[in-house]
Amino acid sequence: MNQPAPQLELSGSRLFTSWLAGQKTSLAFTTYQAGKLFLIGLKSDGSLSVFERTFDRCMGLGVRDRQLWMSSLYQLWRFEDFLDPGEHKDGHDAVFVPVVGHTTGDIDIHDIHAGADGQATFVATRFNCLATLADLGSFRPVWRPPFIDRIAAEDRCHLNGMAIGEDGRPAYATCVGVSNIAEGWREHRRDGGVVVDVASGEVVASGLSMPHSPRLYDGKLWLLQTGTGEFGHIDLATGAFEPLCFLPGFARGVSFIGDYAVIGLSRPRENRTFEGLVLNERLEQAGIAPRCALYVVNLKTGDMEHWLEIRGVVQELYDVATLPGIIRPMALGFRTDEIRFVVRPEAEAPLPTD
Repeated sequence: MNQPAPQLELSGSRLFTSWLAGQKTSLAFTTYQAGKLFLIGLKSDGSLSVFERTFDRCMGLGVRDRQLWMSSLYQLWRFEDFLDPGEHKDGHDAVFVPVVGHTTGDIDIHDIHAGADGQATFVATRFNCLATLADLGSFRPVWRPPFIDRIAAEDRCHLNGMAIGEDGRPAYATCVGVSNIAEGWREHRRDGGVVVDVASGEVVASGLSMPHSPRLYDGKLWLLQTGTGEFGHIDLATGAFEPLCFLPGFARGVSFIGDYAVIGLSRPRENRTFEGLVLNERLEQAGIAPRCALYVVNLKTGDMEHWLEIRGVVQELYDVATLPGIIRPMALGFRTDEIRFVVRPEAEAPLPTD
């Protein structure tokens, strides 16, 4: 007898929608396992608005103003909001349209930084480097850790995260292991993770367990120590990781707004990537199952004050982004005809001259 397909269920904590309203923000998150981009906001009556679009293996997100970047299986997409300030469409105050899709091939793009120049810098994990888009190629490498001897499609160290400095340039990168052989990082998942200073190439923190999502915010270098289930920051003077809180799931994706961090949690797969981690031991000792959710953590207290639990077909998340000033966003995809009819011409320009 065929079992019914699992349904998707999203349920917020009691004050989750009030927190969104108070912060005047909405959220975006990706799930590569289900191939979905979700946009979470509020309807006019204050209830939760959930909008989703389908993209194969969507992962990294980058946001600048009302521009959104997102990676998928073999493309990097740039979405632009087609609404003017104060304009609405069907109750939505932002309509993100995929105006550019750059074909990169399957290079496993993780973190993305949307630059002020309209370009993006991103982590090309399969090629162990930070990269930008290229005019005549799939991508252009701009930095690799000193222990990686060449650009090769071998995912040697699982370079997965990138923190951007005040100058808009990559400042730090996270790797799951220091390795120069294909998939060598897998042997270092429990305690071989590092943070590398991009400018100097020096390792500034080591002994980490699957570090992800490094972010510079409010003068601190925050990151997820995913293998232990901890969120905290690095003391750059000593290289020590200082945990702020424990998270009941496999954590990836961090975005900040005000005094809060929004963090994505997944249910670990039962394969060699997730086995043998302290996280699993801590969950078992606590007698709780790993959760798939977005958690809102107070940066001053470490309290998990609000959350959005995700059940059913979605089991794994990758990235999360806050969308300040946007209350109820939507996006266009390619599975309906709607994208044919949403057109926004730019201002008329004179013909070019020789």
